[in-house]
Amino acid sequence: MKPHHRIFFIQFAVAVSLGALLSRLADLQVKFALTEGELGVLLVAMSSGVLFGLTFSVRLIERLGARSTAFATVFGAASLFAAIPWMPSALAAAPLFFLAGIFTGAFEINANIETDRHEALLGYRIMSRAHGMWSLGFCLTAFVAAGMRQAGISIEIHGLIVLAAVLISGTIVFSGIANAPKRPDAHPGDASHIALPTLGLMPLCLIAAAPLLAEGASVDWSTIYMRDVFAVEPFIGGLSVAIFSLTIAIGRLAMDPIVDRFNPRPVAIALLALTTVGLIMVATAPHPAIALLGFGLTGIGCSSVYPLAISAAARRTDRPASVNVAALGQTTFVVFFAGPPLLGFIAEHFGIRISYWTVVPLILAALFVTKALAPAARRIGEPELGRQGA
Repeated sequence: MKPHHRIFFIQFAVAVSLGALLSRLADLQVKFALTEGELGVLLVAMSSGVLFGLTFSVRLIERLGARSTAFATVFGAASLFAAIPWMPSALAAAPLFFLAGIFTGAFEINANIETDRHEALLGYRIMSRAHGMWSLGFCLTAFVAAGMRQAGISIEIHGLIVLAAVLISGTIVFSGIANAPKRPDAHPGDASHIALPTLGLMPLCLIAAAPLLAEGASVDWSTIYMRDVFAVEPFIGGLSVAIFSLTIAIGRLAMDPIVDRFNPRPVAIALLALTTVGLIMVATAPHPAIALLGFGLTGIGCSSVYPLAISAAARRTDRPASVNVAALGQTTFVVFFAGPPLLGFIAEHFGIRISYWTVVPLILAALFVTKALAPAARRIGEPELGRQGA
């Protein structure tokens, strides 16, 4: 197994674990007897944990190394996601959501930093493919969840099955992980204890956050949207997550050569425009098939904008790459996890269709700052990547 493929599996394993829970949020909502707004508040606990993990875990991750961090974050998150459905109430589940968020934030730093370092070793982009493994994991677990819901298998048993699969496969794959060397032009300083965004990083934060809000809306609320708007069967409702996850996975797995050929900025502009079209289709869909098509287009549009922003942040030389990636992750993953609760509040008071309309302005705002993705001149010691340069 190639070294960077082991890093890819970190993304895949966490996505399978988290996706197993998010794909069955409708069942968790019924189990805990929550309104959309109350379910959104519960998800805030996870977003708070993600923010904590991204802010304070950088120095610890650098000390532990890629292998130990992979074991701790992936297995910790997977165990907590599997335990949440067994809680007797939403109040009892909230601390588990928070702790799972901490592990998820730390995993994000570890996986992205190692992926960027392997990009430098290989001489070509793999960041989108790495995140494609996250989407592939979501796609797989969404299809499984749709089948399990239709078969009447409880969310508790579903979670335990997924946990067992992650623990077994992760033990095999993670055992061979070794730290990749830093980029030749990396910032020579040590990682700080606290990672915060800088003014220069903010355009990249916006570019990364916009598609993640659309992704969070699609992953967290699509099954509830399909149920409430069209009253479809559980399997059809689950297909919304599965189709979105499949198209975002396809986009990410195929996008790296396209970025190498055409440069990050025009690719990002095209993808953000496609995301806008998909969201409008979902918000106005007169039939379930149109909504599913909209989720598919949104998935393609969301596919590689976030990985492009991560790569741009990691390649900045003003601070250690781990600090910039963590700081970018603070903004983006808080949007990913905290945005859906806000959309839940909007859905409860104004209708779930309106909640999808509210994502569109942020996508349009990101289009105006895509200049931050423009390729820099090639740096000494870094290979050329097609027409793109560094």
